[in-house]
Amino acid sequence: MSSILKTSNLCKTYVSGPQEVEVLKGIDLEVSSGEIVVIIGPSGVGKSTLLHLIGGLDRPTSGEVLIDGDDVFSLRDRDLAVFRNNAIGFVFQFHHLLPEFTALENVMIPGMMHGRDANGVKEKATSILDEIGLGQRLGHKPSELSGGEQQRVAVARALVNNPRLVLADEPTGNLDKQNSEALYELILDLNRKHEQTFIIVTHNELMATHAQRVIELEDGKIKNNLTAKK
Repeated sequence: MSSILKTSNLCKTYVSGPQEVEVLKGIDLEVSSGEIVVIIGPSGVGKSTLLHLIGGLDRPTSGEVLIDGDDVFSLRDRDLAVFRNNAIGFVFQFHHLLPEFTALENVMIPGMMHGRDANGVKEKATSILDEIGLGQRLGHKPSELSGGEQQRVAVARALVNNPRLVLADEPTGNLDKQNSEALYELILDLNRKHEQTFIIVTHNELMATHAQRVIELEDGKIKNNLTAKK
């Protein structure tokens, strides 16, 4: 499989007054297209920071992020926003769906940015929601959906632009055991059907067990980078 992501000596330091906090201390990471990679480690070790840098939500203090060979941080902020919307899908612990919009409308939002054809976006969003078992819930608003359904809508939203990479930060952290397992089965199914690449930050042992690779962070560095035994 070809490499979709490569980070080189990725560092992030936060400055608060006279104090500097070095969160990431030189992360070298490569992810192949079609992989499910899980990132684990104790709270505060830099997992979410790493995900935010990979996704271009924050800029590193030093180091590079290459996605399909594109140097993410060589882009200006406006161009980076366009690249991020087109190339990367995001799923967070909380679904962040807009309450006034239906499931279908929420999924369409990333696709409607930058002047895309509304009919094409609607067709794509409808297709994804149908594939993940929510074809009968298109017109329902988030308050009318269960927690598991809301997070499925968030996954559909992340996929609507056919991203090269999906980044998920504790996607099951707000779900019960049954819905957590159902969401991860969905991720596995999407990976199998579409060879979609996922990088997932999680404490969920089921996800770590079924991922193709598990990366453990400790003190801002990669402690272990283990390929799963199948």
